[in-house]
Amino acid sequence: MNFNIRAASQADCKDISRMLMDLAVHDNMLDQVEISCEDLQRDGFSQNPSFECIVAEVPEENKSKEGKIISSSWKGRSMYLESLYVMPEFRGFGIGTGLMSTVAKVAKEKQCVRFQLHVLDKNTPSRGFYAARGGQDLTDKEGWHLIRFHGQSLDRLANETAKS
Repeated sequence: MNFNIRAASQADCKDISRMLMDLAVHDNMLDQVEISCEDLQRDGFSQNPSFECIVAEVPEENKSKEGKIISSSWKGRSMYLESLYVMPEFRGFGIGTGLMSTVAKVAKEKQCVRFQLHVLDKNTPSRGFYAARGGQDLTDKEGWHLIRFHGQSLDRLANETAKS
């Protein structure tokens, strides 16, 4: 099948919103959808967008009754913390909490609806630290898994060609 992959435009937000709802229904998580078409338009296509999106589009003659587009994230703006480290001799003084609180404030100022991070399974002290502050382990709660493409696997994926 012929298709075109391109950057999403503001005009695509209605289709993107529809696809997000379809995905939520498929994943049996419709109650988790919090983002609207208007949120997508504001957050992705304002002067300072908080996300980028690509879509796959089929020719007009191949479109379904719903449309011809795909996308991601049904919650809205998200803050992601890559890493948090406090040297051992400085732990227990509120520094980690201060850093986390500051990132959360920035997230709220930027109108983010969630703040996410990853932590190793074996890092039980950090998992406890985050849990004590209200962090939810989505692996246990919802079954989400972190998937990473790195090094050669990222190179291979970047060089794959779509089959049409």
